[in-house]
Amino acid sequence: MPARDTIFALSSAPGRAGVAVLRVSGPGAGEALAALAGRIPRPREAALATLKNSDGEILDRALVLWFPAPASFTGEDVAEFQVHGGRAVVEGVLAALAALGLRVAEAGEFTRRAVENGKFDLTGAEALIDLIDAETPAQRRQALGQYDGALAALYDGWRARLLRALAWAEASIDFSDEELPADTADIARDEAAEIINEIRVHLDDAHRGELVREGLYLTVIGKPNSGKSTLVNALARREVAIVSESAGTTRDVIEVRLDLGGYAVTLADTAGLREATEAVGAVEAEGVRRALARAEAADFVVLVLDGSDAEPFAGIRDSAVAKASLVVWNKVDLGFPVAREGFALSARTGQGLPELIAALTALVKERLAGANEAPLLTRARHREALEAAAAALARALETPDAAAPELAAEDLRLALRALGRITGRVDVEELLDVVFRDFCIGK
Repeated sequence: MPARDTIFALSSAPGRAGVAVLRVSGPGAGEALAALAGRIPRPREAALATLKNSDGEILDRALVLWFPAPASFTGEDVAEFQVHGGRAVVEGVLAALAALGLRVAEAGEFTRRAVENGKFDLTGAEALIDLIDAETPAQRRQALGQYDGALAALYDGWRARLLRALAWAEASIDFSDEELPADTADIARDEAAEIINEIRVHLDDAHRGELVREGLYLTVIGKPNSGKSTLVNALARREVAIVSESAGTTRDVIEVRLDLGGYAVTLADTAGLREATEAVGAVEAEGVRRALARAEAADFVVLVLDGSDAEPFAGIRDSAVAKASLVVWNKVDLGFPVAREGFALSARTGQGLPELIAALTALVKERLAGANEAPLLTRARHREALEAAAAALARALETPDAAAPELAAEDLRLALRALGRITGRVDVEELLDVVFRDFCIGK
């Protein structure tokens, strides 16, 4: 691999903080560390140092660490500065590194170098950004499992078995006149058949891994003034939606992220549902249309009804009622004229809210049952590659060995290539920009 320039970046979040972490990676990392700290400490041992720029100005008293290649995150020489997190300190150290001729890192460049240097594969890199972005315990557990190599081990295992199957298939072609076992081709086909069945089981996961990573969608619908926005605020434990006695206050979809039972959920408040009339107006009518569309696309729908209303379903389409995962009767504090079937609560006082949260949490956990059983698919990129591998294996199994053994072998190669694209064993360059485009600077 050709010599690279040395990069640096702030690896912790920008802004005022107790401690900020700056990293340097590349062949000039040691020289940069010595220039600012006056020395290079023992490998992987934190040392207190006075950092100075090229003019001898003191920048900070900081902890510094030295990670010589290849035992570092990137596989290159890496220096780390743990400085006080004030803006002037951070900018002073960054300016001093730039004055040494080092280059500011691009987004994800540290991790990209780690992949290119064999520290981990593409699934590990994707898990790292998922771990950084994790908001819930479930997301953290899933990201850690993938970062530890759970997915890579599964896919590399299939790839190794496919390599053996391809070797048997090619042997039956290239050495057909030799004394090979009579069942050489059958061995390859049997192995391919087992692998395609395992891939199909893996794909038939109801997208649980992707839902854990991205979060489920929960939409609240109901008539105007039924208490939807008050309920959303109560679930979010803060005011995210405007509450008013005037009908039609909510005219667009308002979203807030929740943690239900350790799983990420996007809760959406929508416009009140009522029949389109001249009194409704074009803007509110569009809000109603968006509310119905969001309900149709949601994983769960909560229908909020005013239990004190004599005609609570008036103006609500039957299709919207049928879509509801839970029916909530609000305003129990005002008294209901008749008995209501469903959850009775008061979004204003909080009566019945704990029971509703428990029911919603149960729905989420039921939908994601088995999500803690690693490894699960976490990205559309993985799913597309696995579907391509399965399709190639299916073609290989459908090809008569005697008629066209070369075609069957070629389909096995295509399946191998598809699996390799997931972990980065083949076609790495064309995937790197896609994988690392969402990384932050300094990681």
